[in-house]
Amino acid sequence: MHKKNDLIQRIQSSLPKLSKGQKLIANYILTHYEKAVFLTAAKLGSIVGVSESTVVRFANELGYDGYPKLQRALEELVKNRLTSVQRMEVASDRLEHQHVLKYVLQSDADKIKYTLEEIDEQIFDESVNAILNARKIYILGVRSSAALASFLGFYFNLLFDNVKLIHTNSVSEMFEQIHKINSEDVVIGISFPRYSKRTLKAMEFAKSQNATVITITDSPLSPMTQYATYSLLARSDMASFVDSLVAPMSLLNALIVAISLKKKDEISETLSKLEKIWTEYQVYDNEDEDLNLTYSLNKK
Repeated sequence: MHKKNDLIQRIQSSLPKLSKGQKLIANYILTHYEKAVFLTAAKLGSIVGVSESTVVRFANELGYDGYPKLQRALEELVKNRLTSVQRMEVASDRLEHQHVLKYVLQSDADKIKYTLEEIDEQIFDESVNAILNARKIYILGVRSSAALASFLGFYFNLLFDNVKLIHTNSVSEMFEQIHKINSEDVVIGISFPRYSKRTLKAMEFAKSQNATVITITDSPLSPMTQYATYSLLARSDMASFVDSLVAPMSLLNALIVAISLKKKDEISETLSKLEKIWTEYQVYDNEDEDLNLTYSLNKK
């Protein structure tokens, strides 16, 4: 079972056996975790008045294989607990001496790079097959993840006839839309820090109905993974109070492309029909038609 705030629990359970210096580190992290996450072992030690080696031993005492692993746990804690105001403050500290445009674009590029390095291709392929074989496909994402869910829903509706995008801000309405889920269905849940309780409740329900649950989230420590049949992980970050979801969007692109290639012949026929409809009802701007019209008017 997923354990919320695992780092906090580790620190609190370890307090009685920590040395005096290690307790200083523990207390600083518990009260200033949003600052501690950006500190090196040496800097953290300097702030609380202990040596760098004491900080490293503290990480080992908590069960982490070195200080970098402790920092990673701190990052997870920070993403889950920071309020919007605290996010603004952290971003201000990060960007104090940097150009915003370059920093944000580079950070987004890094998230895609890390996602590519870490993603499990076998789980991705199994997720694709599960979606292709589903009786019905449910897609759910709320708050900032609603944009991702809508994007996926838009393209899946071109690929399938059995897609249901869950639109709701109400827990009761959400369950009214998913109460018919069964073991033949796939439920795709999308959630990133700060994780939505509504989405978590929906994933819990889907699992209880023996549906195939595909979660799209940021980390193995995400509470979403406890309900997942398959968990697709894409790095996210916070740019000020804004959620940076570039890597998750790229993952969704890959999912759509992989499925479209599996259904290539069927998709080609569908798109051919749609192109005729789009042209007839002028859904898209047609530059060639505009040029022809301009040419005809000039001739007159």
